[in-house]
Amino acid sequence: AITAVVDQFVANVAGDNRINQRFATTDIPKLKKHLVDQICSASGGPCTYTGRDMKTTHAGMKITSGDFNALVEDLVAALDKFNVPEREKKELLGLLGPMKKDIVEVP
Repeated sequence: AITAVVDQFVANVAGDNRINQRFATTDIPKLKKHLVDQICSASGGPCTYTGRDMKTTHAGMKITSGDFNALVEDLVAALDKFNVPEREKKELLGLLGPMKKDIVEVP
């Protein structure tokens, strides 16, 4: 189920003209794997996230609050498409939300 949501999320980002240019040179299969592992790990699953920390990954990218919010909107749309219950959706967003401080460099 996480893989399906991540696939839809990445498709949403690819179609989002507000932020898709930020992913133009990204290795998408690698990104998807890291996202699946990160979400699985954050939600208590058996996966282990082995990617870099968010601060290191996004350093120097000048990510804005608007960029971050667009990404969250794209994630919520993917969760909604698969009818993820509100409780689980809030749990996931609650786990991922604190990462904003390590991602956003331009408020």
